[in-house]
Amino acid sequence: MGGLAAALSLAAKGEEVLVIERQGAPGGKMRRLTVAGRGIDGGPTVFTMRWVLEQLFDEAGATLSDHVTLEPLSTLARHAWSATERLDLHADPEASADAIGAFAGAAEAQRFRDFSAEAKRIYQTLEKPFLCAQRPNPVTLAMSNGVGGMAAMARINPFETMWKGLGRHFRDKRLQQLFGRYATYCGSSPFLAPATLMLVAHVEQAGVWTVKGGMHELALALEALARRKGVTFRYGEAVTEIATQNGRVTAVSTARERFDCAAAIVNADSSAVAAGLLGGGVTRAVTPIQPAQRSLSAITWAAVAETSGFPLARHNVFFSGDYAQEFRTLTTGYPAEPTVYVCAQDRDGHAGGPERLLLLVNSPANGDHAPQAHEQVERAMRAKLAQCGLAIDFKPEHTIITDPAGFEGLFPATGGALYGRASHGWMASFQRPAARTAVEGLFLAGGSVHPGPGVPMAMLSGRLAAQSLLASRASTRTSRKAAIVGGISTA
Repeated sequence: MGGLAAALSLAAKGEEVLVIERQGAPGGKMRRLTVAGRGIDGGPTVFTMRWVLEQLFDEAGATLSDHVTLEPLSTLARHAWSATERLDLHADPEASADAIGAFAGAAEAQRFRDFSAEAKRIYQTLEKPFLCAQRPNPVTLAMSNGVGGMAAMARINPFETMWKGLGRHFRDKRLQQLFGRYATYCGSSPFLAPATLMLVAHVEQAGVWTVKGGMHELALALEALARRKGVTFRYGEAVTEIATQNGRVTAVSTARERFDCAAAIVNADSSAVAAGLLGGGVTRAVTPIQPAQRSLSAITWAAVAETSGFPLARHNVFFSGDYAQEFRTLTTGYPAEPTVYVCAQDRDGHAGGPERLLLLVNSPANGDHAPQAHEQVERAMRAKLAQCGLAIDFKPEHTIITDPAGFEGLFPATGGALYGRASHGWMASFQRPAARTAVEGLFLAGGSVHPGPGVPMAMLSGRLAAQSLLASRASTRTSRKAAIVGGISTA
């Protein structure tokens, strides 16, 4: 999605753009799997921050609603801890507060309102100076908020862990667990991630949408609009090298062809650049991350199956009994009792019978060095669902399993990490690579670079890469001869 956003942004400015994609279709992690003849979203299942997509279409002289049908969710997610402990969150915050009050008491409902206010304040503090900025650091982030910048930064508790911040708001451990799960949206542990990630709660309260036809339709819509703007797409071709000369990008090669170019935007995981998979001339553009710094991976089951027992919503989370133990185990292995996410993709109009499901359990990003254990994890996953009253009649021929090794195959040099570097510690968000690199003419986009993972963040990264490319071109145009000899030479 970062590459598609960059391509469309550049084409809208009149640039000649070629997209080279190793897979056979657009979207990257926003992929569509065919199971039992039916299309299942096999990656992101939630769309938020609609304004990012609207701005992309607006820049291209188009209207989002003419190309994609977005449908708002009224129930954001259904959460369960056992057969008797269930809680729905709603698009209407007051409806959520009422549900929390019935679930955990009136005091917790008020604490939810206070938590929501803090989440909104964090988001408003960070939206423009961090999410939409090229590469902020702690100083520029504070300065960007004006005279009261340092005070504003202090109010969002950047040095506090998410779990500690949630403990300030909620006494009920189940609510801490529910909102702590937002850290996994960027593949991180709530016990190590900063409290600023509580902003995700506000992002969801501002609107969550489904996409008619599935999330993959967003990728297809961006591709179609980019084609109309003159972008050329070549699928099923892997880039083998980004060539440089005198420290500047000069060409991009596949196994079959070489393309001379003035600049290249890499939308692969930045670890692929550091590992030399795109040639030795660009490895210095990215600082490698160690396996211990990787975000989480996952094991997913895309299935068409019959369900019984639990009344599924579209988005469902079945929580483990010991969240701290779960994340301690996930540093190296698989918990005996995992938290399980189930996206029931037909629930908006399900009339019974087999339905499309995507199930996800977190995993360490060990796809490049450890034996896989999805059979063991599947047994634990089934046990957790059964504890909450849900039974799923999986049929092997109607199920596609993707484990960390599978994600490593899709996204090389990651070990299957789905979100780049884990957001652990207050500095982690500033350590992601920026759009512009030390290699002239080489730019980065995607969930592994600033501003971070997630569909809207990846699209923002693509826009930032396009802006940075255009700005660099403007600043390095050949100067006309001057009347005075000497001074500083420019490219």
